[in-house]
Amino acid sequence: MLEGMRAREKKSRKRRNQKWFLYILRCSDRSLYTGVTTDLARRLKMHAEGKAARYTRTRRPLEMVYQETLRTRTEALVRECVVKALPKAKKLALIESFG
Repeated sequence: MLEGMRAREKKSRKRRNQKWFLYILRCSDRSLYTGVTTDLARRLKMHAEGKAARYTRTRRPLEMVYQETLRTRTEALVRECVVKALPKAKKLALIESFG
């Protein structure tokens, strides 16, 4: 699966030069939402307006508590899977290290 993603990435110069962001939002119910995007400001605005993920629509207001920059879409998606698999305590430790 990763090999296929890397092969597709090599075909597009635009994707290679684009920064990707992994971000974590804290929802009003204290739950955490993790996502990736190429335009962090636009994506956060979409979440705030209730036009992004279904999960965050009913859990507003949202607070961005973590972000990191990655070079490729593949790196961002792999990192997203790793972070989503962490127990909540480890996610909170990651957020603490950021802030």
